[in-house]
Amino acid sequence: YQRRVHGDLSIGMTTEGDTFAFNADIQQLMGLIINTFYSNKEIFLREIISNASDALDKIRYRSITNQDELKPEPKLFIKIIPDKTNNTLTIWDSGIGMTKTELINNLGTIARSGTKQFMEAISAGADISMIGQFGVGFYSAFLVADKVQVISKSNEDEQYIWESTAGGTFSVLKDDKNERIPRGSKIIFYLKEDQLEFLEERKLKDIIKKHSEFIGFPIELLVEKTQEKEVTESDEEVKKEPEKKDEKKPEETKEGEKKEPAKTDETKPEETKKTDDVKIEEVKEEKKEEKKEKKKKKIKEVKHEYEQINKNKPIWMRKPADITKEDYASFYKTLTNDWEEHLAVKHFSVEGQLEFKALLFIPKRAPFDMFETRKKKNNIKLYVRRVFIMDDCEELIPESLNFIRGIVDSDDLPLNISRENLQQNKILKVMKKNIVKKCLEMFSELAENKEDYKKFYEQFSKSIKLGIHEDSANRQKMAEFLRYHTSKSGEEMASLKEYVSRMKPEQKEIYYITGESRSTVASSPFLEALKKRDYEVIYMVDPIDEYSVQQLKDYEGKKLRSCTKEGLIFDENEEEKKKHEEEKAKFEPLCKLVKDVLGDKVEKVVPGTRVIDSPCVLVTGEYGWTANMERIMKAQALRDSATSSYMISKKTMEINPRHSIIIELKKKADADSSDKTVKDLIWLLYETALLTSGFSLDDPTQFGTRIHRMVKLGLSIEEEEKKEDEAMPPLQETKKEGEPTTTTTAPPQPTKMEEVDQIYSFLTSK
Repeated sequence: YQRRVHGDLSIGMTTEGDTFAFNADIQQLMGLIINTFYSNKEIFLREIISNASDALDKIRYRSITNQDELKPEPKLFIKIIPDKTNNTLTIWDSGIGMTKTELINNLGTIARSGTKQFMEAISAGADISMIGQFGVGFYSAFLVADKVQVISKSNEDEQYIWESTAGGTFSVLKDDKNERIPRGSKIIFYLKEDQLEFLEERKLKDIIKKHSEFIGFPIELLVEKTQEKEVTESDEEVKKEPEKKDEKKPEETKEGEKKEPAKTDETKPEETKKTDDVKIEEVKEEKKEEKKEKKKKKIKEVKHEYEQINKNKPIWMRKPADITKEDYASFYKTLTNDWEEHLAVKHFSVEGQLEFKALLFIPKRAPFDMFETRKKKNNIKLYVRRVFIMDDCEELIPESLNFIRGIVDSDDLPLNISRENLQQNKILKVMKKNIVKKCLEMFSELAENKEDYKKFYEQFSKSIKLGIHEDSANRQKMAEFLRYHTSKSGEEMASLKEYVSRMKPEQKEIYYITGESRSTVASSPFLEALKKRDYEVIYMVDPIDEYSVQQLKDYEGKKLRSCTKEGLIFDENEEEKKKHEEEKAKFEPLCKLVKDVLGDKVEKVVPGTRVIDSPCVLVTGEYGWTANMERIMKAQALRDSATSSYMISKKTMEINPRHSIIIELKKKADADSSDKTVKDLIWLLYETALLTSGFSLDDPTQFGTRIHRMVKLGLSIEEEEKKEDEAMPPLQETKKEGEPTTTTTAPPQPTKMEEVDQIYSFLTSK
């Protein structure tokens, strides 16, 4: 109602004396507000308080050049008065007030065709809470009220009353009936029968604290307070019973009786005197006891007084140099309901084309539901000119930083901006960029203290890695904050920067391995060649590492290379290259045989250089899943089997041509490639390689059976041969005419026990 309208008053309305008709657009708006089912009706209070704050701002601004403007009412306040007797809610401000002309203008016509724009937005599916953006926030009053009165007094005019029942007309009359107000406006809401909850003290306090806690003027609520008071019974009787009239005086006597003179003490006999003294003492004692009993009574007294609701001042409006650590801690606890103090704080303001102030906190502990999908996306509260707008603005901060708590207050955003408009608002995008930048600065400052950063990383490492995965613009900056255990770091964690500083001169890539735990990856056969060359390897054992490292391709120009994937190549001299080529040619027949035996279990079999002490490993494709990623995806309850089928990487078996088992296996294969023992050995090597490389067995039972047979053999437990059909007749050759009948038997085949014997003796000899 503080927004001015330029133009002729007669445009868009008709008048009859002091009654005016709303124009067609406003009547349509009224019908929309009255008939729309909208659950969040509390926004009317935010709108009216915001308007009151604007009115107070205007009178304060005027008083800078003219002190006399504040003379009628020096105090600047907003008072809220619930009246349960009459079912009214009054909001009273000592702001600039309105003249009769301004009442007709500001509450009768709408500037900038806001009504039409608002109704178009509603038709497009927008939220009704955006009503204030179009300059029609005052009309949200009709969400809860059947009738609204505005009593206003401006320094430039008399006191007038505006009234409407949203029936298409409103009246503006000179106010001679109501209490005189020095300056400002009173808005009286005659609440609907189903909206009486807005008269409850608790409800009003909650709404004010939610939306208007940091308004720059005191918001006072008229509250009812009951207290016990001690009173005497005589006091009560004085209050309740009037003084009795027409009582007889002590000196009065009945008609016809003569008044006898009072006997003096001298004329009384001595015995009578003593008796009187005793009676007087007894009466005095009785009176004392009665007085004591009267003082015990208590009554309840009801008082009405104003209580300031917005006691918390907007700390972010003050200079950081003037705020103590205790002030920040107190504000943080109030804002978040956390029992602990914050770990770090960043207080800043952005000036220029865009202006806003922000106060950001890092908590000491991560919330247990930080990555809950149904949880709100962030914990930043958005204010516009100290008026709370929302706390779930997804465009204000990325999801990876949803643990950041704080407040952002902008003077450039329109009040009550809708969620739909927020997503396309350029101001918000600039704000997000600045907030992320300041968060990264806060992390850098925190990293200077190792102990504090260790606490931070223990709680929020997953968020940093999620930022690496999602935020391409800040990926390299976020990489500075990563910390990992490595093959050389011991119990301490190292940054990528520290890793690069320790790299060997000939080392061109950053080596890492992913796995289930530190102990598992530390003993992995994939590290054998790297350890021999004294190269440091990063251990990535957090499941989210698999996702983040897919996006973080390099760091400071050094490519990140997985030890478990193809493409791991070391610099070799001419002699080493020649030796490698000879081994490749020498073991080509064995590689072909292994591939034939294993079939589609492996894509290819090649001699490799990455293992030293192990006979073989299984390597995945450079762009497919690692064994660890495959394990993670299999554990997903809602995984898509179709996706898994083409993302599961083909396996390459790398054999170690210098290992004694491989050398002997080659000899055995060269002697007889169809030997069943050779095939059993190949399967046993493949299944053990699956386990040591981090995969799971396709058929654990079959693998277990092979191992059990070897255990029995090691314990000298003879395995009984299964009796085959004993009744089977011996094989007979077809008899030719004239030839004698002959009986032949098949050549002796090795028994299963003999096969195990051969495998066991072969393995134990090596």
